[in-house]
Amino acid sequence: MPAAGTAEAADGTAPPPMANGFGLTQVEAVHGDATEFYLTVTTPEVTGRHHIKIILPRSYYDDPNRRYPVLYFLHGSPDDPIVQNYPALRTSDSMITVIPDGGARGWYANWLNQRTVLGAQNWENFHLKQVIPFIDANLRTVATKKGRAVAGVSMGGFGALHYAQVRPDLFSQTASLSGDIDLSAKSMDLRFAVVASLIDATGAICASSSGSCDPNDSPYKPGVDSDAAFGSPYPVFNADWRWNEVDPAAHMDRLRSVGVSIYVGNGGGSPTEPEFWLEGAAKHAKAAMDALGMSYSYVNYGDGSGWGTNCNGGHNAWCWEADLRDLIPRLERSFAS
Repeated sequence: MPAAGTAEAADGTAPPPMANGFGLTQVEAVHGDATEFYLTVTTPEVTGRHHIKIILPRSYYDDPNRRYPVLYFLHGSPDDPIVQNYPALRTSDSMITVIPDGGARGWYANWLNQRTVLGAQNWENFHLKQVIPFIDANLRTVATKKGRAVAGVSMGGFGALHYAQVRPDLFSQTASLSGDIDLSAKSMDLRFAVVASLIDATGAICASSSGSCDPNDSPYKPGVDSDAAFGSPYPVFNADWRWNEVDPAAHMDRLRSVGVSIYVGNGGGSPTEPEFWLEGAAKHAKAAMDALGMSYSYVNYGDGSGWGTNCNGGHNAWCWEADLRDLIPRLERSFAS
């Protein structure tokens, strides 16, 4: 195995060797090529097997002394790292991109209830205490705050701001792409979207319908109780205090030392489109930063006109690809400054 932080045994024809550590154990062969591959790991922090996708710059093997900043990209619900195939993520030749598993509905959090049928659900510990040091030990990273950014889409947009708020010492930049970044009582629609994923509302609706859908195909199966992740979601006698504690929009002051970027559309003005509700969350976060006198980057591309190819302002990969095309060059400039 190579020494920590090197991977000098790699010659550019195959993925670099990655040594187990920090509670992560690789349980399958690495899949992919020298610059884009994924690992499968287990950890005591989260039950099951988990993918970690890694995209290296094309120049990674050219200079064994060069180190690279890292973008941690957090996927949405109910996705998996290996299907995060945004072309924009392959455009940078000056930074590493790491896409860790966040679960179908892990919500980038250490759950309050660790005794559900799902078992251990300490996603925050997995990412911040295991994945980051594992990457720093195995790849030639710039292992400092200045050399790290965290961004994500949808559920991952919440995770990106949340992680930067709980550990501003780890990240110099954070970005939400259509993120659930307001979980307060002002955005009960988004709070109950989280609850719906926890209790498997999709499967329940399917099971009670007369349609042809199969409730067993729900990505949120098996359901757990509504309080599993953040306690009671109901704003009665402060029972929802844990939701308020993790609500990104309520704690933008914690990001004073972090560069913040927010991207959102308007869903074409249709309440049936998730982006319609996420626009409100983004506006709440923006208002909080304005009240604090913070600087930030904020892009509301509305119905998507002129914002990339095929972006219609909705909650979809076409718009997120356009977001990333704008974000990645700005991250590169920040890392290089």
